[in-house]
Amino acid sequence: MSIVSDADPTPDTAGETSAAFVRRLNAIYLGYTASFIAFVLALAGLEQIGMPKRWIGVSFLLSTVALYAGIGIISRTTDAAEYYVAGRRVPAFYNGMATAADWMSAASFIGLAGTLYLQGYAGLAFITGWTGGYCLVAVLIAPYLRKFGQYTIPDFLGARYGGQLPRLIAIIAAILCSFIYVVAQIYGVGLITTRLTGVDFVIGIFLGLGGILVCSFLGGMRAVTWTQVAQYIVLIIAFMVPVVWLSVKQTGVALPQFVYGSQLKKISEREKQLVNDPKEIEVIALFKARAQVYAAKLKNVAQSLAQDRVAAEKRVTQLKAADAPLGEIQAAEKAFAAIPKNEASAREAWTYAAADNEARARPLAGMLPHSQQFGDDPLARRNFLALVFCLMVGTAGLPHLLVRCYTTPSVKQARESVAWSLLFIFLLYVTAPALAVLVKFEVFNVLVGTPFDQLPAWISNWSKVDPSLLSVVDINRDGILQLGEMKIGGDIVVLATPEIAGLPYVVSGMVAAGGLAAALSTADGLLLTIANALSHDLYYKMIDTDASSAQRVTISKVTLLAVALAAAAVAAQKPVDILFLVSAAFSLAAAAFFPAMVLGVFWARANRWGAVAGMGTGLGVTVYYLVRNEPWLRGVFGVESPVELWWGIQPISAGVFGVVAGFALMAVVSLLTPAPRAAERAMVDHIRYPNASGL
Repeated sequence: MSIVSDADPTPDTAGETSAAFVRRLNAIYLGYTASFIAFVLALAGLEQIGMPKRWIGVSFLLSTVALYAGIGIISRTTDAAEYYVAGRRVPAFYNGMATAADWMSAASFIGLAGTLYLQGYAGLAFITGWTGGYCLVAVLIAPYLRKFGQYTIPDFLGARYGGQLPRLIAIIAAILCSFIYVVAQIYGVGLITTRLTGVDFVIGIFLGLGGILVCSFLGGMRAVTWTQVAQYIVLIIAFMVPVVWLSVKQTGVALPQFVYGSQLKKISEREKQLVNDPKEIEVIALFKARAQVYAAKLKNVAQSLAQDRVAAEKRVTQLKAADAPLGEIQAAEKAFAAIPKNEASAREAWTYAAADNEARARPLAGMLPHSQQFGDDPLARRNFLALVFCLMVGTAGLPHLLVRCYTTPSVKQARESVAWSLLFIFLLYVTAPALAVLVKFEVFNVLVGTPFDQLPAWISNWSKVDPSLLSVVDINRDGILQLGEMKIGGDIVVLATPEIAGLPYVVSGMVAAGGLAAALSTADGLLLTIANALSHDLYYKMIDTDASSAQRVTISKVTLLAVALAAAAVAAQKPVDILFLVSAAFSLAAAAFFPAMVLGVFWARANRWGAVAGMGTGLGVTVYYLVRNEPWLRGVFGVESPVELWWGIQPISAGVFGVVAGFALMAVVSLLTPAPRAAERAMVDHIRYPNASGL
């Protein structure tokens, strides 16, 4: 991977990257792809002759992280242009591939197909919103940012609106949305590393963190770009192979995107059978009864807690007096120890248990029929459209994605880069719905009905990683697994797909390596965005404008390390699912940046005070709605007041209100305050209109 250790490529007269440099990149990455395929085939051969599964997992982890580390070390730099924007010399094709890797985070690789598995049609909001967002980037933002130049999004907003206040708000917003996003990636890294190596979840987080830091710490955007190209190749191969394999196994056709409709029809028929299955109905009734028990306890927590303690203690005493088997005594003692210690913890535990059992007391384990659009919920359509909107405008506002517009040699290649990004992202997004359907077919027709003593090993393995992601319970004690007796989280559907389908373990290792590549690539870009906001935008632009290039890069590296450790500490708490964290980041980015970016390009009358009012209000409204209505955040901030949804919109789409408020306040305040200065209006003309320099 010496592509990044050579001197800068020689640009031609049009400012494009040299043909020789592109040919060199083509040769290196073709060789890299062939080497990765050969590596997977070699491990497959070793598995056939008895190589332990754990060694296969460790081999994938160590080899891929070592490769990414090697690129990071080779790409080390202290030059500001190289560190912040990769020297503005990344060809459109490879910038598109790097952007796709930056974009396809753990949420896309791990969470998207899992969400489609659980939500069916409703999950298409993510595909529609994210894909549409890239169209907004291509049309409204990318070419204008590249023509502006500079290094960061706060750079653009600071120059467009003048003064330090817009820049400061942009710095705060960039740090906030990027930090939430990176927590989700590090959480995904922990899941994957734990599954590959068998280590504790927290240890897995910090092992993966080393892979993140070694890429971005030494070489900044220069290292991150070339690493992300390598990571995209790994993740797209890893995602496609099991889907194609499953498609061939179930339909005999190697193009799952075109044939999964036939499997969807079979799933719909199977869903009708499961809804009317007496055993499934029995399971639902038992979960309903459990929910009612916990609800009754919550009516008088103190009395219920005292009764539970007396009953559990009496049970232990009786078993010991009767000289019962040791296993029964230990189980009774464990149940006694598990009783909440005080009323507050009892109320929290029983509230969660009541809600959990109520959620499972529904047909199809709480899932809607896969092809059903919105069910009986009159607000479902509204929330679907709100989520699509948030994801679209959030995509067009995420700083770690927009900064890639700066890394191409010209405005023309910035446009081409977005087109390539759409193609590379499309390959995964058009396949994710097929994966969800094929996996659901396997679960409904192969796993459901299996005796508990014959369940595949992957169920116990994933239960050990995190019981909240996968658990099974024989609630009706018939010894047979019903669909309602399995609780599965969307975050493991993709990672467990090879095992669900009975594929060789080497495929599981490859999929985990792909998920790791997706999480690492996005985490690198996010950490770099936060570090650059602090070192370049805050320190250099606002505190010490005389700082040298080397000083700025050094400060960026130090802050990057600190932020990475802080994000790892938060991820270790297992806050909420990956997809919610990512969606919250999109809402924040949409509200803080989209109105200011779009009006900054297309409305010359937009001014500093309008931008300050719009960005601050949009961000504030979104944060308020998230904190007030998301249960986990309410617990963190101690908000006890009841949920107050506006027009029934779920907190995952909080950005709807922030974006509307941002546009409205920005327009009103801009019109009520003095017009922008001549230099700011001239900047709009400069970035908006073509010239002879490469549009």
